[in-house]
Parts: sequence; structure tokens; C-alpha cells
Amino acid sequence: MSRLFDNFNKYRFLLVELIKKDIKLKYRRSYLGILWTLLEPLLTTAVLTFVFGGLLGKGGRTFPVYILSGRLLYSFFAGSTKAAMKSIRKNSGMIKKVYVPKYIYPFSTILSNYVIFLISLVVLFASLFVFDINVTFHILWALVPLLLLLILGVGIGMILATLAVFFRDLEYLWSVFLMIVMYTSAIFYHVDYSSFGEKVWLFNLNPLYLIIMNFRNAVFGTPIDIKALLLTTIYSFGSLIIGIIFFYKQQDKFIMNI
Repeated sequence: MSRLFDNFNKYRFLLVELIKKDIKLKYRRSYLGILWTLLEPLLTTAVLTFVFGGLLGKGGRTFPVYILSGRLLYSFFAGSTKAAMKSIRKNSGMIKKVYVPKYIYPFSTILSNYVIFLISLVVLFASLFVFDINVTFHILWALVPLLLLLILGVGIGMILATLAVFFRDLEYLWSVFLMIVMYTSAIFYHVDYSSFGEKVWLFNLNPLYLIIMNFRNAVFGTPIDIKALLLTTIYSFGSLIIGIIFFYKQQDKFIMNI
């Protein structure tokens, strides 16, 4: 573990440069550039609000904020894990030529997505005033699920980056799995006992749902759910520990398989 921190400190400048590079490449051929970070969630929320709020008659005045708060967190998780999964093979040329700690590649990819995600939160917090949602001191608790979201993304990303080196079809399987995650994260519907009955407990198996739930609690000014917080802490740090150990045990085999 001490070697990990020594390497991190030694290559932190490279990490920052890789993050900058990823962000620039993401918007390189776009006319609006990083403005899409703000526009994309707005447009997506507008469509989902129209479908679920307008056509299906669900939600209320603050429903767009409810959707946006879930959509932003899910988009980060999906985008960062998919990018991390491809990071080792994407940088295969560099890995074969120059020694750099291999975890730098998935880690920098996830962090670049996190920076973009944090910028997109401007839209969410602006919407609180647009829809006249009372901001309370509970909003400070939003930092906790946001941190756990990053830790979960890094943990899952490291696992996927390792597996994708040996199993190329994982990219397609993960896309299907992310669809399941999206529909079980309550992005555009509410989870309550009256709707799901005894099956409500199944949502506790989805760490992203629990993170989104507590983030929404903070945004809408209600206390966070302690049980959900404990579960997401276990899920997030558990995936991080497993991801780091798994990555380090397999990284020496990467060169022969990329």
C-alpha cells in the first residue's frame, strides 16, 4: 500500500495532465465544447420530464429536479466505468513503451469524468432556485454521497479495466448491465412500499440507488438515511479494496494480452 502512495505522489503531475487531455479530447470537435456538460443534462431532463411528467402524468412541480439529480449521478457512473474499462487497451502503445503505474490510466479517466460531472452539478443547483426549492443545511450532506460515488466508480472501474484486458466482450455485457442499473436506480420514479411491496428491499442491492437516494435527501432538505449511508460505505470501499487488489495481481499480465 505504501508503494501505491509513493507512486501516486511521484506521478501526480502526469495524472493531472492525463485528466486535462481526456477533457480536451472529449470536446475537441464540438462547437459548443464544454458547454455540452451543462446542455446535455438539461435536454435529457426535459425529455424525461415530458415523457414521465407530461405524457404519463407522474411527479409534480419539482419532478424535473428529481429526475436531474438521479440522471447526473447515473451518467457519471455509467460514463466513468465504461471509459475506465477501455483505458488499458486504449493506452496499450504507451504501456508497452514507457513505464508508468498502470492504474494511472483508469484512475485519470474516472477523475476526468468526475470533473465534468462536478461542472454539470451547476445545472442542478441552479434548478433549485428556478423551481423554488428551499435549500437547507442538509445540502452539505450532499458531499458524502458524492464522495462515495467517486469511490464506487474507482473501485468498479479498476475491476472492469482489469477484466476487459482478458475478456473483450465485457464492453457489450457491461452496457446491458448498466441498463439494468439505470432502471433500478429510481431515476424517474419513486420507490415506496405501496408501489413495490415486499420487493422494496431489493433496491438495497443497488449501491447507486442508495447513493442517489441520499443525494436527493440532501438536495430536497431531508435527513439522510443512515442505513443507506452505511450500506453505500460498505459497497464503495469494498469495491475499491477489491478493485485495487485485483488490478495489482493481474497488471503484470496486461502486456501479453493488449
